[in-house]
Amino acid sequence: MNRMAWLILVLPLLWGATAAAAPAHGFAVLGSLKYGPDFRHFDYVDPDAPRGGRLRLWYPGNFDSLNPFILKGRWAAGSNPFGVDGRLLTFESLMTGAADEEDSFYGLIAEAVELPDDRQSITFNLRPRARWHDGSEITADDVVFSFETLKAKGHPAFRVLFKDITEVRALAPRQVRFLFARGAHTRDLPATAAGMPIISKAWYGSHDFTKTTMTPPLGSGPYRVEKVDPGRSITYRRMADHWARDLPVYQGRFNFERITWDYYRDRDIALEGLFAGKVDFREDFTSRNWATKYDDVPAVKDGRLIKEVLPDNNPSGFQAFFLNTRRGKFADRRVRRAIGLAFDFEWTNRNLFYSLYKRTYSIFQNSDMEAMGAPQGAELALLEPWRAELPAEVFGPVYRAPKTDGSGKIRRQLRAAKRLLQAAGWSVRDGKLRNAKGETLAIEFLTYGKAFERIVMPYIRNLERLGIAGKFRLVEPAQYQRRIQDFDFDVTTFRNSSSLTPGLSLRNAWGSKTANIPGGRNYTGLKSPAVDALVEEVIQARTREELRTATHALDRVVMWTHNLIPQWFKASHTVAYWDMFGRPTVKPKYALGMLDTWWIDPAKAAKLGRQ
Repeated sequence: MNRMAWLILVLPLLWGATAAAAPAHGFAVLGSLKYGPDFRHFDYVDPDAPRGGRLRLWYPGNFDSLNPFILKGRWAAGSNPFGVDGRLLTFESLMTGAADEEDSFYGLIAEAVELPDDRQSITFNLRPRARWHDGSEITADDVVFSFETLKAKGHPAFRVLFKDITEVRALAPRQVRFLFARGAHTRDLPATAAGMPIISKAWYGSHDFTKTTMTPPLGSGPYRVEKVDPGRSITYRRMADHWARDLPVYQGRFNFERITWDYYRDRDIALEGLFAGKVDFREDFTSRNWATKYDDVPAVKDGRLIKEVLPDNNPSGFQAFFLNTRRGKFADRRVRRAIGLAFDFEWTNRNLFYSLYKRTYSIFQNSDMEAMGAPQGAELALLEPWRAELPAEVFGPVYRAPKTDGSGKIRRQLRAAKRLLQAAGWSVRDGKLRNAKGETLAIEFLTYGKAFERIVMPYIRNLERLGIAGKFRLVEPAQYQRRIQDFDFDVTTFRNSSSLTPGLSLRNAWGSKTANIPGGRNYTGLKSPAVDALVEEVIQARTREELRTATHALDRVVMWTHNLIPQWFKASHTVAYWDMFGRPTVKPKYALGMLDTWWIDPAKAAKLGRQ
């Protein structure tokens, strides 16, 4: 399980696995650990997996920085802790999770952890063998420096995550304690501390943490940066003498000698790179490609290039068109709802996606945290104090987008949209939708991927039938990132990942206090006291039942804001790879597992003329 992606987007939480402050090898949230203190390796790895060979992957766009911890710059693949595909190969954290458990944490830099009954602090005892890549020891001072620097100078997301951690103290050279704010009552704080990336105090003594850089920062992870071709490719090399290579959490993992990400201008060109043998593995997120581009390829026909569907048991996350409600034209919920009615998912799925997807309807899609039916019992009790603020629909049947017959004829939906727009003060004059001031309603769909053009253009044509002017705007990835960080957009597509045990990351995604923080993940600008309160209920839940109750309520409220136009999902990984890999007999339940549990099979690679 990726530690930084887990920290920022997924963030499993710890509670109650250790009642007293006795040293323990790990924690479980809302349950017990699967692996005991003497475990040898995770069940989803092959501890005897061979090591070696090069893995070649692809990434879109370009990059201009190897500093993954600040807002500035576009980080390189393999060093991006914040994206959906976030990876951090060169840095370690104090503890790490298991990809076959919902919410566990086991020792990495820390060999033992102490969590007292009041949960107001957590203490980590560091391994004497933990080392930076230059051979120097990782100390408690490095941990203190990491917290203070990330919170004060790092990406704004760190300030949100660390808000209720009041102090970090070095008790001894190899012992460090995190202190939490009284009354914070968040399960996430021990996990936030355990999953924090640790950076070198000595290295940053002579390097400016706040600057972008193409000099690889000193790390401690299983890989180091070997070669950089700025904006075009980056190669990581496995640390043969990595200090953690013999730990149980690393047995059978990180088997590739080198991992290279080559950058491609767009997905179609990268697909041609796969067919040409320049890319070894690809997870395909484009249904048209998956349905039409592979089967006539000679390498697919003769079995050299394998096309496979693997199960995905994770919550599917939430992919949608995000409406920027900071802009006045989207302030009225009726306008937002009308805009959503013009999106014909059924036609899109049938004609563009080959019916490979299902419509998204929940921010916790593909999990038991989805809202169902009408609110009752404990869920209704959470919602009731906010009845005057919330739309009436919140207290009725669960949100579902209206379905069409897929024919493209959506007159009924457009008539409903027109009524909503009229009620909000908009009417068509001179063929354009105008408000009482004579202002027209125009919407720009911002993206850096040309693949979305075929999806957005039919949507724009439907909007034009309502008198709404639509525009598809394609920009370079760097410009796109800057505009998103500054909330300079009308509508764009995002996919918010969801944890098996969501918590503090929800403040970033939906909290009022993050709505105007540059670089924040509250993309729609949602500001709702009810949502804020429900997010805290999720964070404070101490049982699975409490967690589900709170997520059901939160899901219901967020969906009925109509700040989002839900798109689509599939509960599977659609992957293609050259027949050169070995992999464990057991797939990790909650991860794809390719990057850290597969390996190059020398005999298979030789047949392909590789490594």
